[in-house]
Amino acid sequence: MHLFYTPDLSSEQLVHALGAEESRHAAGVLRLRAGERVRLTDGRGGWCEAEILPDSSAREVRVRIVAREENHGRRPYRLHVAIAPTKNSDRYEWFLEKATEIGVDRITPILCEHSERKVLRRDRGEKIVLSAVKQSLKAYVPKLDELTPLRDFLADPHLYKHRFVAHCDEATPLAERAELFGALQAATTDKEFCVMIGPEGDFSPAEIAAARAMAGFVPVSLGESRLRTETAGVMAAAMAQLASGR
Repeated sequence: MHLFYTPDLSSEQLVHALGAEESRHAAGVLRLRAGERVRLTDGRGGWCEAEILPDSSAREVRVRIVAREENHGRRPYRLHVAIAPTKNSDRYEWFLEKATEIGVDRITPILCEHSERKVLRRDRGEKIVLSAVKQSLKAYVPKLDELTPLRDFLADPHLYKHRFVAHCDEATPLAERAELFGALQAATTDKEFCVMIGPEGDFSPAEIAAARAMAGFVPVSLGESRLRTETAGVMAAAMAQLASGR
């Protein structure tokens, strides 16, 4: 059953019209017809099963709600990943897709001293995130921020409680960095996690120091292997899911 994104979905509605783009996809690409069932989500946990109505057209597909659920698939934790976009935009977009499929609440692309990519198209990223939401049948659409200078990110008053910075700086021995998976498991309450992942050239020592001093980030390791930026971001999302027991 296909899933369609309907951000204006109201809990009081029994009949709803899909937006222009979703209507074109439903009628023109998927060739769905009257009587067929579809799923709808508002991206905020609302989840409906609906039936396509006979008065639908290629420009406007109308549906009747037959079942409704709130907080569908809500996870027992919240995850915010701040990550430096890779020089190769395909790798960054791969991260957006996979992290969304696994489960993430907010993604902030950050601009660091060693960043090689300093321009991003947020609209393209949002389309990739939404496509991954629909493909993986999720009811929550992650928030994707604008490219943000690291210092501005660290000053954000809305960062989640448990904060971790993953880095490979050899000045801090591996033994002196907590293992991210264990740190995530140790949080038995207030399971709100923020994980920072640096660029291909890693965070600078000054950036690591600023993360610790300005916002209380704890240095962590993702294991003994040196991972690509996008792989580290996906690992963080997977570890958060596994540490929650899901």
